[in-house]
Amino acid sequence: MLNASVVEETQDQIRRQIRELPDEQRRTFYKLSEKRIKDPDTYATLNYIFIAGLHHFYLGKWLLGFINITVFWGGVACIVMKYIELGIALIVGIAIFELFELFRSQALVQHHNNLVSQEILSSLTSNN
Repeated sequence: MLNASVVEETQDQIRRQIRELPDEQRRTFYKLSEKRIKDPDTYATLNYIFIAGLHHFYLGKWLLGFINITVFWGGVACIVMKYIELGIALIVGIAIFELFELFRSQALVQHHNNLVSQEILSSLTSNN
């Protein structure tokens, strides 16, 4: 479970490391990170699209995205096939999980961005 204060502290450490980079490396860092850093608001918006689990795909969590889609559509299929209680249970279960993800979206995306930033920083500093 992610602790928001730990994620924030990590982000602050990364920012300090970026400031300490020489100008050329800092420019390279921002150029490399610009396409890989994700926006928390986009993640939250995609999370509102209840059916698809698109927010997982946005962060590159393909397996979790496919599980989300499968469980939701499995619930719909159960309702259509007259297993209404099971279908509702699956849909409510995935909804609770997604609601939890929605409330933690800021920390989840910030953690993802920290990992991306650390990876880029490592690659820049190891090239020296």
